Amino acid sequence: MGFAQHPVQGAEKNELVIGITQFPSTFHPNIDSMMAKTYILAMTRRPFTAYDADWRLICMLCVKLPTIENGLAIPEKTPKGQQGIAVTYTIRAGAVWGDGTPVTTRDVLFTWKVGRSPMSGVGNMELYRRIYRIDAIDDKTFTIHDEKLTFQYNALNDFQLLPAHLEERPFADPAAYKNRTTFDTDPTNEGLAFGPYRITAVEPGSQVVLEPNATWWGEKPRFRRITVRVIGNTAALEANLLSGSIDMIAGELGLTVDQALAFEKRHGQRFNFIYKPGLVYEHIDLNLDNPILKDRRVRRALIHAIDREAISRQLFSGRQPVAHTSVSPLDWVYADDLPRYAYDPKKAAKLLDEAGWTVLRRGVRHNQAGQPLTLEIMTTAGNRTRELVEQVLQSQWKRLGIDVRIRNQPARVFFGQTVTERKFTGLAMFAWISAPESVPRTTLHSAHIPHKGNNFAGQNYTGFSNPEMDELIDKIEVELDREKRAVLWRRLQMIYTEELPVIPLYFRANPYVLPKWLKGLVPTGHQDPSTLWVETWRAE
Repeated sequence: MGFAQHPVQGAEKNELVIGITQFPSTFHPNIDSMMAKTYILAMTRRPFTAYDADWRLICMLCVKLPTIENGLAIPEKTPKGQQGIAVTYTIRAGAVWGDGTPVTTRDVLFTWKVGRSPMSGVGNMELYRRIYRIDAIDDKTFTIHDEKLTFQYNALNDFQLLPAHLEERPFADPAAYKNRTTFDTDPTNEGLAFGPYRITAVEPGSQVVLEPNATWWGEKPRFRRITVRVIGNTAALEANLLSGSIDMIAGELGLTVDQALAFEKRHGQRFNFIYKPGLVYEHIDLNLDNPILKDRRVRRALIHAIDREAISRQLFSGRQPVAHTSVSPLDWVYADDLPRYAYDPKKAAKLLDEAGWTVLRRGVRHNQAGQPLTLEIMTTAGNRTRELVEQVLQSQWKRLGIDVRIRNQPARVFFGQTVTERKFTGLAMFAWISAPESVPRTTLHSAHIPHKGNNFAGQNYTGFSNPEMDELIDKIEVELDREKRAVLWRRLQMIYTEELPVIPLYFRANPYVLPKWLKGLVPTGHQDPSTLWVETWRAE
């Protein structure tokens, strides 16, 4: 099939069409964890603080980063006698919602109220729970009183501001809020944006159109329109790029490394390619409520039965290293002296025998009660590489008599309901994208297991509950000494390796496929996407 060579428009180009593979399950910044949403909203909003491309914490919505040294962060005792801290932030003077309403401490107080509500469905509820008081000094300045003095005491990255003037009414019934929020009932409402762009059109499942926000206080964005087009099938994504229907493929949510390498061999002269290694952790969450997966021997057998090194070498040309824990080797807290699960089918078979799966019928192991060793694996439908990895895993497990059935779903359903509400029965394959030295409270602490009683808040989708892990997470957060913190981090990774609530697969490198004329896009390698600096993107 031939494709027309679309002309390079260079400096006169004022529209940009971006291809990504998933559509957001919601546009609410604090409900559901999904990169598709983060990528789009980063163009319409700004967090108080963020990590830049050099992995340094910087102010975005705030005027000055508070520190103990500059006096804007003051350690204090809480009313309960705990060691806490008071941190003062000032909102930028020019920060205004897209409808002209100033961004003020009223929004801060309202966001805190929503985050603290057990029924709101907010993902990182721990952040809002820990803040026991907020003092509004004036319309732009406020002091947060945190019950813990953590090593990340001034990182307010996840405190995603909500417009009180639009959201107070939908929040009147907290339990129904996640289905009534203005972010989803009226996503083109200009009052939802306070970044360089605002959403002007939404075609569910298809595309999101953004245009400059007239009230944006920062550097004027260069494109008069940015369209984020969702093409779930990665082969179709490539075809759309070649035909000129899209200008670029986002590294955060586009091709996998193997696809990009093959594409570059064929079309390398037409595009710029950036391969950015980083903190993207591809893994398989195991539902520990499943009686089969409750047995640690079965979990260990599952990982010994797969050749992860071969997958990395053959599918990704070795560019995506095998993961041994959830901590990347690029992160300074990574422990490189932990036990590792090598590909060892004999050991896997022995573990399954010990766990009672000894009867082989028609190629499938059964226990003495006649129950087959059958599990279900799920991931995002249309992602060619994930589907290929699934088939490899299924085949390798089958050799040991483990019957694994594949049942995939569109990303919006998979992340919006199945994973978030723990509806997957066995294995769920997806990626976590984290910040440097990111404490895994929401994913591993037992207080963050989603259930109906907390309206499925939290991200501990495995249902992992381990008292020592809980204690380590608590200790790491409040340990300011780096050397002591490293010791705690090593123990956390050891428990993760021993207990295996998750099967680690590999750390991804994100491939960006960009038009030759696009300048100013800088990948970060972590959870804060390149779109947080979209106003610096330009055509040359």
